[in-house]
Amino acid sequence: MLWEKTELDPAAVREAARRYELDLISASILLRRGLASGPSLPFLLDGELARLHNPFLFEDMGKAVERILAAVRDRERVHVFGDSDVDGITSTVLLTQALTELGLEVRWQLPEGDDDYGLSREAVEKLASEGCTLLLTVDCGIGNASEIGLASQRGIQTIVLDHHNPPETLPAALALIDPKIRGSRYPFRDLAGCGVVTKLALALAMARTPLYGQEVWLLATRPANAVLTVEALRLVNLAPAERLSDSVPQGGFEGSRVARALAGRTVLVLQREEEAANLARVTADPGFELEEIQPLLRDCLPELAGKSLLRLRESWPPARLEAAPELDTLAAVYTRASWKRHGLAQSLERSLDLTALGTIADLMPLTDENRLLVRRGLEVMNRLGRPGLRELLIRQNLHGRRLTARDVSWQLSPVLNSAGRMGEPAKAARLFLSTDPEETRTLIEAVLELNARRKSLGDRAWERCQSQAYETLSRTGQKLVYVADPAIPRGITGLLASRLSGFFKVPALVVSSGSRKCVGSLRSAFSMEGFLDRFADLLANYGGHDCAAGFTLDGEELTRFEARLFLLAKDLQPPPQAEARLRIDAEVPPAYLNPELIRIVEFFEPFGEGSPPVTLLTRGVRIESLEIVGSKKADHVRLLLAADRYKWPAVYWNAAERAGRDFAPGDTVDVVYRLGRNYFQNTESLQLTVVDLRR
Repeated sequence: MLWEKTELDPAAVREAARRYELDLISASILLRRGLASGPSLPFLLDGELARLHNPFLFEDMGKAVERILAAVRDRERVHVFGDSDVDGITSTVLLTQALTELGLEVRWQLPEGDDDYGLSREAVEKLASEGCTLLLTVDCGIGNASEIGLASQRGIQTIVLDHHNPPETLPAALALIDPKIRGSRYPFRDLAGCGVVTKLALALAMARTPLYGQEVWLLATRPANAVLTVEALRLVNLAPAERLSDSVPQGGFEGSRVARALAGRTVLVLQREEEAANLARVTADPGFELEEIQPLLRDCLPELAGKSLLRLRESWPPARLEAAPELDTLAAVYTRASWKRHGLAQSLERSLDLTALGTIADLMPLTDENRLLVRRGLEVMNRLGRPGLRELLIRQNLHGRRLTARDVSWQLSPVLNSAGRMGEPAKAARLFLSTDPEETRTLIEAVLELNARRKSLGDRAWERCQSQAYETLSRTGQKLVYVADPAIPRGITGLLASRLSGFFKVPALVVSSGSRKCVGSLRSAFSMEGFLDRFADLLANYGGHDCAAGFTLDGEELTRFEARLFLLAKDLQPPPQAEARLRIDAEVPPAYLNPELIRIVEFFEPFGEGSPPVTLLTRGVRIESLEIVGSKKADHVRLLLAADRYKWPAVYWNAAERAGRDFAPGDTVDVVYRLGRNYFQNTESLQLTVVDLRR
């Protein structure tokens, strides 16, 4: 394994540390990860929820909000239709709660038993017979053009809240809210389904304040030699809608675009006297009124009141993250103060536990705003406010510890996913909706029982599919694994495909092959975008992500599907496999390997997709003791490592065969490791996880 540590310019490290008020180790990690610039930086350094992208950047968000408000006024019956995985379950719960808070009568539905993924024509007909007039799909719908067309014919309007890759033909819904729609101006494409629902919930919260529908112009000026730079930004629902900039010479203001756009308006500025004096350099009368936002700042952000834009740029950390020193800083301050005045953060925060849960479970990249949504959501989860989630944490022995994304991914997501895989996702949804202690306990027992059954089925299916997996791997020239078996429950095809892909290191397809209908899943470690499009004429339904997708087809089409699959598999070109490289984020001298280091590591949390754990290198560490351990098989090594004044417990997974050969007690080694918290017998301690070491 190659150890790889990018060399950095020490001056650049010092500059990043100064600019962002970081220690040198954190600054070097920031630079090595390419985070010192780009869209993820603000969400790493600024933990305020007002930093999130504005929900009205979705083109159809205004339509969705207006339609929902009309449903509230007319007391309509509204229906939420979701998916059966954790993302779909959390999305359904979040939207149901958000709509209920508005006073709507809300019914919700998840695919049960052998129901297919996504909206069905049968479901639409049933909703029409029950008098439903507004349908909202969550974590599904973008691929249901036919079904949504039928809903329209039956008098049902549909709002689609999805995050899956859109097909060529989009459904003719009233509103389509999906960050992956081509041409969308929403700046982040990797929200989970529950993240999209959270954005609608935020928009609905804004709709209950004077901010909704509000149009304001912000203005900032900057003198430069003989001209005045004048910038103006129009905000609608706090979202940027129009931006103008002019360089104006003396006497030339009246003909500028800014002057024409602002004529007769009241324009917001940070400090009225300063901006009026600047404008007086180029015009006797700008043609609009200036109103400063100081009263708003004194009420909501008193620590910022009275400061100039330049001073804010120097002293207010979030301002350093804006693209330009004047107008963007003004917009950030105004937005932050408006959020605080109207309690938007408190309104949003209550739901972030489920937003974090669904985002982690759906393996969304923890970059950009997902980082902030998950980080704050884990904090909310730690406060144990949702009864069903609190009970689940207790049963999974996670109560009383600082939750991480890894805890959620390993110990919560599989349990909750089992409900959907076993055809009973409604039990998991009711668990999160319930406030009755007895009902909560009953639902917990039911979900845990479903998880036990899922494990048993998965183990049996794994044993059953081995011979077919090896055969198809050989048949495809080591390019792909394919398993089709009527004995495989349809609910675990995705689980089995993931396991096969991980084991064989190639894409895997698993099909539950019934005589009338087949249900399958595709999983891959690299992008398979467009692969299932090649079977569009054979598939009844398909969709998903680049590396994880599902599909259905008629049983009579399976033979044709398999023939085409084996033909296409030979042309698959996986990314070239280079020698494994271990990327090191920072080298830590032995004297700095102390308990304070955990603060640096946790600064970069959450860790998950797109955000790997911080990996550190320390040279000259002494192995004090070594023990071979393992619950079923002695595969692992427990170490005690000495670095300067501290001795560290460490675990080195699957390294038993190296012990005594590559390292031994008394050796001095260079060690690459990750630092984290360990919980044993309800006692918290710090522990190193060794990734690699060398004498």
